[in-house]
Amino acid sequence: VQLQASGGGLVQPGGSLRLSCAASGFTLLYGSIAWFRQAPGKEREAVSCIRRTSGSPHYAESVKGRFTISRDNAKNIMYLQMNNLKPEDTAVYYCAATGRGLIMSSWHIRTNYDYWGQGTQVTVSS
Repeated sequence: VQLQASGGGLVQPGGSLRLSCAASGFTLLYGSIAWFRQAPGKEREAVSCIRRTSGSPHYAESVKGRFTISRDNAKNIMYLQMNNLKPEDTAVYYCAATGRGLIMSSWHIRTNYDYWGQGTQVTVSS
């Protein structure tokens, strides 16, 4: 299984970016998929996910209303649309997936995900 993340870059506050994560060897439609991020000196934290069992998105409070997770089933690619970016969004962003159907209270737990992308840097700065 391989997850290949891309789309990071440097953007000014208030700007937008769309991250992509292409999967091979794993069908995203049949799993739980997520985006995590890790800022310098901080723990990796969950940003958003789509659970296999519900199909509904979940978001960390810090990104609600600004970020949108989605999935293109035909292309087997997941996305994270990030709008109104803030300096505190600066981090390396990782895509993750698992074949398990996660319960709602566990989607944010890093160890529940079996497959990880290599990370893409997002820097929000003027």
